[in-house]
Amino acid sequence: MPAAQAAPAAPAGPAAEVIPGTDTATPALVDGINEPAKATGSAADAAVGHLTEKKSRYRIGNPKGDLKAVSAQAKGGTETVRLQQKYKGLDVLGGQYVVRMENKGGKRSVVGTSGKYFTELATGTTATVSEKTAVERAVAAVTRELSGKNLSLKDVRKAEGQKSKAATALTGTAGKLVVLPQGKGVLTRQVTVKGNDPVTGEAVLRQVYIDAKAGFPVLQYSSIKTFGTPKQAPKGKGTAPKGAAKSAAKALGPGDATGTGVKTDGTKVDLNLYYDTSRKEYTLSDYVRMQDSSKNPITTWDARGVEADDAAGKWPSGIKEFGSPVQEFGKDATDAGAIDAQWAGTQVYDYYKTKHNRDSLDGRGMTINSLVGVTNGGQPWVNAFWDGSKMVYGVGDDEYKPLASDVDVVGHEMTHGVVENTANLVYVGQSGALNEGLADYFGNAIDTNASGTSMDDPDSGLLGEDLCRTLPKGECALRDLNDGRTTSKDFLGVSYDVDNGGVHLNSTIFSGALWDIRQDIDKDLADRIVYKALSEYLTPLDGFTEGRNAIVAAAKDLKVSAKDQKVITRSFNAHGIVAGWEEALGMDSDTLLGKLNTSGTGAGAGGGQYAVSKSNDDGSEPYSVYTGRTDGKGAPKLVSPNDGRFHVYPATDGKNVVWAAFGTTSIDVLVRPVAGGPIKKVWSSYTGLSGLRIDGDLVVWEENDPFGGRHAAYKNLKTNEQAYVDGGRYHLSSALPSVKDGKVAYAKLWPVNGQYKLDVELLDTKTKKTSILPQTATVESLGQTGLSKTHVSWLVDENAADDGQMAVRRANHDGTKLIDLSPEAGAKALFATDLTASEEAVTVTAVLPDTQWRNETLPKLWQFDAAGIRAGERVSCNRGDQAGASADTGKRVVWIDGTTSNTDLVVRDRAAGRC
Repeated sequence: MPAAQAAPAAPAGPAAEVIPGTDTATPALVDGINEPAKATGSAADAAVGHLTEKKSRYRIGNPKGDLKAVSAQAKGGTETVRLQQKYKGLDVLGGQYVVRMENKGGKRSVVGTSGKYFTELATGTTATVSEKTAVERAVAAVTRELSGKNLSLKDVRKAEGQKSKAATALTGTAGKLVVLPQGKGVLTRQVTVKGNDPVTGEAVLRQVYIDAKAGFPVLQYSSIKTFGTPKQAPKGKGTAPKGAAKSAAKALGPGDATGTGVKTDGTKVDLNLYYDTSRKEYTLSDYVRMQDSSKNPITTWDARGVEADDAAGKWPSGIKEFGSPVQEFGKDATDAGAIDAQWAGTQVYDYYKTKHNRDSLDGRGMTINSLVGVTNGGQPWVNAFWDGSKMVYGVGDDEYKPLASDVDVVGHEMTHGVVENTANLVYVGQSGALNEGLADYFGNAIDTNASGTSMDDPDSGLLGEDLCRTLPKGECALRDLNDGRTTSKDFLGVSYDVDNGGVHLNSTIFSGALWDIRQDIDKDLADRIVYKALSEYLTPLDGFTEGRNAIVAAAKDLKVSAKDQKVITRSFNAHGIVAGWEEALGMDSDTLLGKLNTSGTGAGAGGGQYAVSKSNDDGSEPYSVYTGRTDGKGAPKLVSPNDGRFHVYPATDGKNVVWAAFGTTSIDVLVRPVAGGPIKKVWSSYTGLSGLRIDGDLVVWEENDPFGGRHAAYKNLKTNEQAYVDGGRYHLSSALPSVKDGKVAYAKLWPVNGQYKLDVELLDTKTKKTSILPQTATVESLGQTGLSKTHVSWLVDENAADDGQMAVRRANHDGTKLIDLSPEAGAKALFATDLTASEEAVTVTAVLPDTQWRNETLPKLWQFDAAGIRAGERVSCNRGDQAGASADTGKRVVWIDGTTSNTDLVVRDRAAGRC
């Protein structure tokens, strides 16, 4: 009898794609699977059950205890569950894992997963820094960053002991303990800082993470997602009427009405209104669109005269819905941008509802509120932002229309709300650039749809091109998705204190790839792919590479053609978004110490030595101070103790290193010989300090008083003499000190004949004699001083009417031979922020005036011959920001460079030229 034959094997399906995670054992993406979800109950239960069952794949030790469902989205026959990572009960910043399932007749199968679950965490969860200390240091950190280094007449306090306006401009509120996923984890206290910028007056809403064991601000970024300002983009463009995309007609309910209004481009549009019987007015409130779901409105509020800082993260008191006694709204609503905001808001709602079946920004019918007419410091304001709950639009100015006057601006800001309620991309670094890029993509997609603009139109990729009143579109648009930027040529590595780590600077690299896809395949299909990637694949800390993987996987899930898949791959390749692209970034300077993993900590140099703060390779350890030779020979040497404090702001003269140590209750100034030996405490501060310098036996620094005042101080290490140069009196300020041969130079704000004035003063600590150095006019602002054996150099602004340019000034110690190495006025005038001097050269950190964010307008270094003979030359031609510069001997300068998207200590021995 013949043996029974085995049944033929079923054809094998496509192999599962598993992309490994970075610094974690959990995969970044699993795709191409179809595995039954055995757990019953909710979608979240099924998702957690799958991760538990497949523990060998996901390496998540306790999914039920370590993951908490934050959302479960059901759409058609699919379900997407987002799970927040918990570490011993605490949230892990950006730790989120997504499980995608199909649900057919109640039977679920898992088709894919993605995200970041950090498996290496092993930090303590007990904070030793109090909430009060965390709030104080968070507010101080934001104030320092926003105020910059200059000492200005704006810093005047009217009477001794009176609090300055700057000191009360910002307030902090302590939040939860949060684990930052760096290495084994960093325990932090999250603090929200609100108020107004003490220099510009603009709204501030910042998230600051204070190390919970030492009290140092390890991360801070803005929560206000702005569209961008004219200072970041070219000005000027004309207007082109845009048509209205009609929504499906719905019956009006009680109080509902219809009416009309005129947009700022002169187009008359139909509007759904609401009749308020108490006001006897029709208001810009559309209750019709969400009448079948939440019954919430789309409303535009009259915020004319409201300050931007009063609208950020809070609801301004006294504002009302824009109203009219008749159903045809008049000129005041047009001029305020109210008609544009209301009409465009409905277009954005309709797009997400009809194209993606999304009911409002949160997907659950949330109210859509737009505030128009907002000002800044009583002056016209040209910007817009999403603050987590509403859109806020500036009133515009003589050149720019109200910011709601372009659909892509409105679409951009409202899409930030969509992003926040889906992937919630953290608004810093590459994830922040993805956030901005997606907001730009959808804002422009909605705009081109509403206007009927062809994707072949050369202006199709412009954003904000209809805001300006007179200039051509190309000169006014704030960004262009067709700018062709790539990672290899255009990615700008910057620290987090520059544009939140480059969220606007680098966004069009990614959004440009998406826009190319939209031009080369069906645009509605492109939108579906990008929306699916955003809502079902991306998680908070994803960068460009993860963004590419999400788009590719979403396209496969939608079963796009092989031809279209090639278009997607080709588009990302063309923009340099490929595996390992970060490793291709290079510099023209020499690296002394790479991957510092620090921010805003500065560097020092002198006598052939450098001093700099460094964390470990994953940034999880408190910062330590290292010193080494500036010629690159030999190995760096640790000089600070490993005591759990953050050791920052180092300086050296080649013989000793001085730095600040942030601890739970105080900030100490410490000093140690380069050759080794005991560490000596020089000073203790409880409010904050910066600007440390050392020369021989003399250490100088700048300290903040409790009321926001600034005071330069010194200590003689040999005699133990210590003093504030201004006596520490609250009605005086002294700042930005430099030191050489027992002398201290500093900026001074003091009363003369009943009026405050600014001067640069030179103090001889041996004789106690002081001398005021000459100026050429009344000084509005002073920048950093630099002191050599024979000269004093400083930055000075004497023209209150200009845009903040500063002259680079130098004089002999006795005030003779006063010259400007660089003028305050003219084409070569610099927006200078820092200065460092040696015997042979003066090196200045500055940006050039420009009309858009780009490499040339990031902080760069210029060097001037100390004799005033050679004009300023660029020290380095590196891309990215260059900060923390410190002069060594000769023309050698060290600085912290952001080109590689890390922070590296680099050096050059001479200027590179004109670049």
